[in-house]
Order: sequence, then C-alpha cells, then structure tokens
Amino acid sequence: MYMSNGVIEGYDSKVQLQPEHGGLPACVTQKFPFISSYRAFRVPGSIDVASLVKCQLAVASFDAHGKSRGVTGLQLPGVLDDMFAYTGPLGPVFSEEAVSLYLWAPTAQDVSVSFYDGPVGPLLETVQLNESNGVWGVTGPRHWENRYYLYEVTVYHPATSQVEKCLADDPYARGLSANGTRSWLVDINCETLKPPSWDALAAEKPKLDSFSDISIYELHIRDFSAYDSTVDCHSRGGFCAFTCQDTAGISHLRKLSDAGLTHVHLLPSFQFGGVDDIKNNWKCVDEVELSKLPPGSDLQQDAVVAIQEEDPYNWGYNPVLWGVPKGSYASNPDGPNRIIEYRLMVQALNRLGLRVVMDVVYNHLYSSGPSSITSVLDKIVPGYYLRRDTNGQIENSAAVNNTASEHFMVDRLIVDDLLHWAVNYKVDGFRFDLMGHLMKETMMRAKSALQSLTMDEHGVDGSKIYLYGEGWDFGEVAQNKHGINGSQLNMSGTGVGSFNDRIRDAINGGGPFGNPLQQGFSTGLFLEPNGFFQGNETETRLTLATYTDHIQIGLAGNLKDYVLISHTGEAKKGSEVRTFDGSPVGYTSSPIETINYASAHDNETLFDIISLKTPTSLSIDERCRINHLCSSMIALSQGIPFFHAGDEILRSKSLDRDSYNSGDWFNKLDFTYETNNWGVGLPPREKNEGSWPLMKPRLENPSFKPTKDHILAALDNFVDILKIRYSSPLFRLAAATDVEQRVHFHNTGPSFVPGVIVMSIEDARNDVHEMAQLDENFSCVVTVFNACPHEVSIEIPDLAKMGLQLHPVQVNSSDALVRQSAFDASTGRFTMPRRTTAVFVEPRC
Repeated sequence: MYMSNGVIEGYDSKVQLQPEHGGLPACVTQKFPFISSYRAFRVPGSIDVASLVKCQLAVASFDAHGKSRGVTGLQLPGVLDDMFAYTGPLGPVFSEEAVSLYLWAPTAQDVSVSFYDGPVGPLLETVQLNESNGVWGVTGPRHWENRYYLYEVTVYHPATSQVEKCLADDPYARGLSANGTRSWLVDINCETLKPPSWDALAAEKPKLDSFSDISIYELHIRDFSAYDSTVDCHSRGGFCAFTCQDTAGISHLRKLSDAGLTHVHLLPSFQFGGVDDIKNNWKCVDEVELSKLPPGSDLQQDAVVAIQEEDPYNWGYNPVLWGVPKGSYASNPDGPNRIIEYRLMVQALNRLGLRVVMDVVYNHLYSSGPSSITSVLDKIVPGYYLRRDTNGQIENSAAVNNTASEHFMVDRLIVDDLLHWAVNYKVDGFRFDLMGHLMKETMMRAKSALQSLTMDEHGVDGSKIYLYGEGWDFGEVAQNKHGINGSQLNMSGTGVGSFNDRIRDAINGGGPFGNPLQQGFSTGLFLEPNGFFQGNETETRLTLATYTDHIQIGLAGNLKDYVLISHTGEAKKGSEVRTFDGSPVGYTSSPIETINYASAHDNETLFDIISLKTPTSLSIDERCRINHLCSSMIALSQGIPFFHAGDEILRSKSLDRDSYNSGDWFNKLDFTYETNNWGVGLPPREKNEGSWPLMKPRLENPSFKPTKDHILAALDNFVDILKIRYSSPLFRLAAATDVEQRVHFHNTGPSFVPGVIVMSIEDARNDVHEMAQLDENFSCVVTVFNACPHEVSIEIPDLAKMGLQLHPVQVNSSDALVRQSAFDASTGRFTMPRRTTAVFVEPRC
C-alpha cells in the first residue's frame, strides 16, 4: 500500500471499524499504559482477524466526503498475544523415533525448513511446515538429528513494506554453525555432549547456605586468559582456559575462592555479534611495536581501532541468539565443542569452589530487519519482539533494537531461555543487563520458574539460583510508562538484587557521566582537594557529609527502613535520605537486594578512577591505599559485594571509560602480577577524547605506575578483607530486621569527624540475650574506615569498656600501617592510620 495525492492505493480490501464508546478495556491499558487515552475501535465479528494479521495493514480516517484525513500503520503485538499466546513446545523436540520442529510465527504466510549438508555444505532438502493457530510444525525421522538447518519464513515485513522470504535461525536452537549462519539440530541431553560426571555436578556444587553469603567477581572470558602464557595457546581466551590446571589465572581464582569468594560473573557468553567465530579471520595489533610507543601516545588506540571490527574482542552485549554458547570462545564453533566446553568451564569453576553467574542481555537485539544474518527474531514475527514508539520506529534507548518483555511470547522466550541455561548448563545465577528495561512481571516469572527447579526432577536446586541486574529507570520505560518495570525501586521486596549506584558514587565521587575530577569520600573530597572546584570549604564539607550518609545506608544493606542519624542530627530512614537528584538512597527491603560495588566493567577501573580523581601529586603508595579502602567498604557491607576483575591487583585500562571494543590491548589482565596495564596509550577516541587533556599528563607520569610489589600487596590486602568478611556471619546478615537491630554507626550527626565511618555489628552477649546468637567466636565487630590522609584518633563513648581487639587477620597483615590500628577500651578511643580500614572484634570468653 502507498499514498498518492492523499489517496490510499494498492490495498486489496477494507474493513469499517466500529467505535468502542466504552474505551479500551482495563486489561489493555494495564498492559499498554501509554495508549490509555487513545480512542478505541472494534473489528467487526465477521472478519477473520487471523488472516488479516498476515497482511500489510493500515488504519485510515475519512471525513464526511470520503476524503482521507489520516493514515497509520498498525502495531500488532497486543492482538497477537490475545489470539496466539502459546505455552506448548517450541524448537526441536526429540523422541525415540522422531524429531519435531515447532516455530511460533502467527503472521507468516508460509514456513519451510531447509536442511543442509554440514555447516557450509549444500542444501539437502526443504520440508514444508504446517500451521496450527500460529504455530508451524513438522515431525520427521530421528536421522534429522545433527543436521544443520534454517527456516524460510514468508512474511510481511514493516521494515521494507514488502512480503519477504527470510532465512532465519531457530530461536530455540541449541546448536549453531560458526557465526550462526545455520542452526544445528542437536539433542542437548545427548550423552556424548556431557563431560564425565556432568550429571553429578549439581550434587557437588559449592556450599551456599544463604544468598547473603554471596560475593561476586565480574570477569570477561577472554580477559581471563588471553595473556596467560601458562595456558595452552589453543585454549587462551576461551571456555577451555578455565579447565587448565595450575595456570596463573586458575591459581589467582583459587586464592580468591580460598579466601571466601563465592561466585564468578561471566560477561556475555551466548552467541553475540561483533566477533567472528572463525579464528583464522581475526586480525591482531603488533604488540611489540605498540609497546615501544610513549604511554601518553594516541597511536596505540589508532592501531586498536583500525582492526576493532575484525579482532577477537568485544564485551558481548550484542545478542544474536540467547540459547547457544558463543562460538568464538570454543575450540571449534561448528558442532558440539561450544556445548561441551561451556559445560566443562562451569564444572571446573564449581570444582574451584566458585558458582557461575551468566550475564544475560534480554533488553535488546544486535540486529533487526529481514536480511542480516544476525537478525533472527525480527525475521520470524516482524514487529513483535521489538518495542516501538508511537511513530512505529524501533526504540533504541537500551543500545539498539529494544525488546518488549511486556509481550507474552517475549516474556516466555526469556523465561524458557533462563531455564535452559540453568538446567542444561547448570548455571548458578543470572545478571540482567538493563533489568529496568524488562517488566517486573517477567523478572518475577523468571524467579518463580527458576526456584521451582528441583534436584529430583531437573537435576538442579533452583533455590540456590540468585538473580540480580541493572535497575536503571530511563528511556521509554521510565516511570512505568510501558508497565511496571524492573527498576531499583520497583524490585524492592522481590529478593532480586540491583546494582547500588548510591554507594558507588559516594565512595568515588560524582558519577560516570559527570566530570571525571569530581571527588568523593575515598578520593579526597574536602580532605585533599585536587583543584577541581566543587564548592568552598563549607560546601565540600557538606557534600562529604552527605556522601557519608549515603555510604552508611549502603553499608546497612541499602535498606529503605534502616534508621540512621544523618549528618544533620535527624533520625532518617534510608528512603528519607535523598540523592542529589532527589531519589531515595535506601530502596531495598532485604540486604540481598543490593549489589554493592565501586566499579564494574562499565566505566573506568577502580585504580583508574582513583588516578583521575586524586591530586596528581599523590604518591602511588597512597593511591594503592585508597584502592584497598574502596574495596574494603564494599567487602564489609551488608548485602552482596561485587568486584570487577582486576581491581584487587590495581588493574588499569589506561583510563578507558568504556573498553567494550578496545581490544585485548586496553583490557589486559595480568595474573603474573608483573604489570597492571597502566600507561599503554591514550584510550580509544570514540568514548574518551574529551578527557585526553586530563589523561595524557597522568599516563606520561611514571609515578602513577605501580610496581609488582604494589600489585602483590594489593592482592594480599584484598584476600585479607575477604577472609575477614567470611570470618563472621555478622558481616552477612540475611534479614532486614537483623541489620536494623544489630548494625549501628557512631561518628554521626553535625559534630562528626569528616572522612571517618565507625560501624559496629552486635551479636548476643554471653550474659544478655536480646537477640539470637549468630557468631560463635565474636560478640561484636567494629569496622573503622578512615579516608583521611592523616592518622585519626576518635573517641566513641558507646564502645568504651568493650574488649575489642584488632582482627587476627589484620594482626598478621603484611600492611604495616593497619597493624598500628589501636583501641583504648578505657575511653573508647580508636587510633586509625591514614587511609586504612581496620576491623576490631570482641572475642567470646
């Protein structure tokens, strides 16, 4: 159809719609709140709507003389949900004698499946599928197993306004050829795809008594081993690197696991775009030549950017097919290797004592339209899986091609995919990218489905699977415009975690989108200004006091009902303490709902943040102390502590604020501890050029670069702080009531000492039983964080007469300064070295 001189041309038939004077039904406005004010019309009951949705459709209004007044296309997801919502089998289904294929495609005019001879071989045969209420299916002989195949879907596509013949992968495929050019018809339960003892793994999982015991280490699969010469060269950068014994990387993970770390969060590991699965096609920079360049040169980034679409590196937030492991991480992207090796990776990490979190990206797709190889869902039911604006354009606030989990079959595909990874790969948790762009209902269905998994029926204990995500509230879904979304405030009370940007920004200063020189609690605000104007002395003291309140709420699990004596002297609930933009600081109903962190893969590493925000005259020794101070505030907080891989060894990305496509060069992790990757050139221009004038003098200053001794000391201190967290259950309280009853802050109110936080956590005493006893060793722990650049002596009368001693781990610390931390019981006075975290314990008699 098209418009010509105000007249609609090219249509086959038209239907007169009937006004619905009662307006849209409540079930429609609840699901699609943004159209609640629209006028409603009804299609006459005599019309075959199931046939209509397979055609190009338009709605036009006419005046009394029959002249067109307006015309628009239609968005059909609501209609498709009402008519074709489906809960039966999808994808390949194997029985003893046969293989069946099912594809949900209610708008398709025709569907067939083409079978091929191998991943690149010729067409073998084409088989027609038959439709039943929007689902196309066919059953064939068992020997179809292990064939490669594609669906040919004949369907009207709004991107071209034409009926297209689209070749598409199976959305429920469990295997792929290289780069997803074909689906592989594989029975995921086949014994040949299981590593030895695979079915017994669920019973061998590392112990996890409570979600409050979790700590998370965020790691990119390629980063882990790309530079590890102790890993077999064929395994570097892939799944199999985690199965190699006694490598530098495995040794490092073992240290962290032995200290108490419980979970490794792997950045996207499903089939994503942006990295060729075929290793022979990769291009790499000449690292020998790049290493000769000055540390503040822009030539390194020129070389990286020149090949960045052809190198082996990308974070992976480019979803193509959610249900299949990424081919570039496998030794062979065709056939069974990616399945077997992913399972081997999970098994190896579990046997190290580490549970595995999968980073899932359900909020957007890499491609759309009828042509691209990396477009899948939009070829099969065009216009359904993606969220569109009122003009029919695809929403892109999540990056590109935002998905719409408010649509029934999108929601279903997400939940089905999670169950697939949990059951078939025994994944232990899921991190949801841009969770706020998913609907809360989807998150709750996912949680319920996963936690219903049992050892007897599914070989998995779903009660141990933890969910968390980015609860940012922005874009078209902000303020529940498309339904109640998975944002921070909405997820309170669900038991699902969300990243706590409040504690991150208060510790570091500013935010990821503000001036990089803005200082925070740990980086010198008021205490050691860096020259960037954040107000006069009175104003910066007030900002520091506000940040201190934010951190204390975060240390108390970011609970909305936790009561804190704020810097004004008022008693305020966490939800009454406000961020600078007016949002509540505390928003959780349980400590397990906060993911406390100071840095992540997004934005700069912790070491780089500190290097930007602290005064340029500061010594590297002091920057290292700040690095540990930040990490310790996260490690000793109530809630789930989260660490970006390498922060414990001073990792740098040469100040890159967004290294998603910056190659191995800027993302290097060195588990031999020889280098932290500082000063390898100015980071890529695309995301960093505006800050190059700040970066260049720092990168060129040799005093900013740590030595191996600094790196080893940082690791020792990090291991110590993990040991301390796991030395007492008081650092891992599971219930909000326990946090509210036991956790107290002492240096509060208008007369607080700036830069010092004193936190006590009480347990039942031998002679008093006002609360349940949790810790058999200590009746109280007191943590003092001193961010000041000088020693501080602070008297806390409430803690006088207590038998507090420096924690045994810190008594034996390699850090000479922390060993000087002292407590005078007669006065309740703590003496704290500069930039130090000290933990004091009261042993039971």
